[in-house]
Amino acid sequence: MIKFVYLVDRVPGMTFEEFVAYHREHHAPLFTSIPEARRYVRRYTVSHPVPAPGYPGPACDGVTEIWFDSWADHDAFFGSANYRELVNPDESRFIDLGSVRTVVTDEKVVL
Repeated sequence: MIKFVYLVDRVPGMTFEEFVAYHREHHAPLFTSIPEARRYVRRYTVSHPVPAPGYPGPACDGVTEIWFDSWADHDAFFGSANYRELVNPDESRFIDLGSVRTVVTDEKVVL
């Protein structure tokens, strides 16, 4: 299993609340609407910081996780016309693309 973790920030001028609403109510449904998501993606999550007294402030405005069984599935998903023409252009409407930090992992469940 290959897991991609994207730490993202919102575009300038968008409030945190607007960012969360757009990410959850528009972009996530758009992402999951394309057939390639059901075919190649094993897990897709969107997360947003919540108040956490005693912890440092959030490092980003949102976290997206996308899991694939293989690199071939990753390539098929991101190379699909539906992703390139529908999902990818939507990302710049709410994500500051220059802020994106990515971690690629080979996840091992321990507990």
